[in-house]
Amino acid sequence: MMKRLLALLAVLLALAPVPAVAWGEYAHRQTASIAEANVSPEVRAKIRALLARQKDLATPDCPLGTLQDAAVWPDCLRGEGWRWGYTFAWHYRTAPVCKAFDPRANCAGGNCVTAQIQRAQRVLADERLPTHERLEALAFMVHFAGDVHMPLHSGDNEDQGGNARKADYGIKPGLNLHSIWDGPLAERAISDPADPVVRRYTPAERAELAGGSPDDWGRESWEIARSFVYPTAFDTENLCDGTLPEKTALSQEDIVRGVPIARQRVLQSGLRIARLLEEAFQPGPLVPDEPRRRRN
Repeated sequence: MMKRLLALLAVLLALAPVPAVAWGEYAHRQTASIAEANVSPEVRAKIRALLARQKDLATPDCPLGTLQDAAVWPDCLRGEGWRWGYTFAWHYRTAPVCKAFDPRANCAGGNCVTAQIQRAQRVLADERLPTHERLEALAFMVHFAGDVHMPLHSGDNEDQGGNARKADYGIKPGLNLHSIWDGPLAERAISDPADPVVRRYTPAERAELAGGSPDDWGRESWEIARSFVYPTAFDTENLCDGTLPEKTALSQEDIVRGVPIARQRVLQSGLRIARLLEEAFQPGPLVPDEPRRRRN
């Protein structure tokens, strides 16, 4: 009887629906796939050569064999806070949406997402550095360039980037505003098989979508949080007049309006990662000059 019950349980588990993966898995991997499709063959070969050294990082529970793995590797490290805890503040740079944007705030010692994108690109570009340092930098750069494009990694309303605001996603309860934009909204935005996001983009498309610096991308996200994410979620045109409720719900109309914005951010992220990679592997001014010898 026990064997029959175990067999039945196994069948039921096999038939159970697999939960949809969220931004940390699906959209991040898609940004890497977009980037991979839009770099040169030479850069792809250099990326593969670095990834072939994944054992040097000694993170067996967090694989780093593909660019898609690289896009989620820094999130995987959260399981080893004793070793990687110093990197956790690098995933965001939130700024209050009800105050003037200050491009110099909330990044003490370079411990924020925009500064770490730039630092990682410079490390990746410097072929004088050990391979394991450049591989680590590759993963951080690819991941953080995705993070900075999510509006609530930059915009905040005294709620930890929306994490402290409970929100229903249509008929699905029990989420928060941050997790909605991190997960189901981003997934819906890039899951239309009739309009795939992973493809080779034209030079004109790349020129339109891939510009700016990490600081620019953070400010874009902050502006989206200020002008769209919070006002839409709380049905208000006067976001900063009074206190927002602790809980809200996104209607189907809200979700439909948010989809093209989330999709645009994923596309921009992927193409901007491609640009960062091209620049890093053809470094030019990114790598500092050799120190000049002192003349006697």
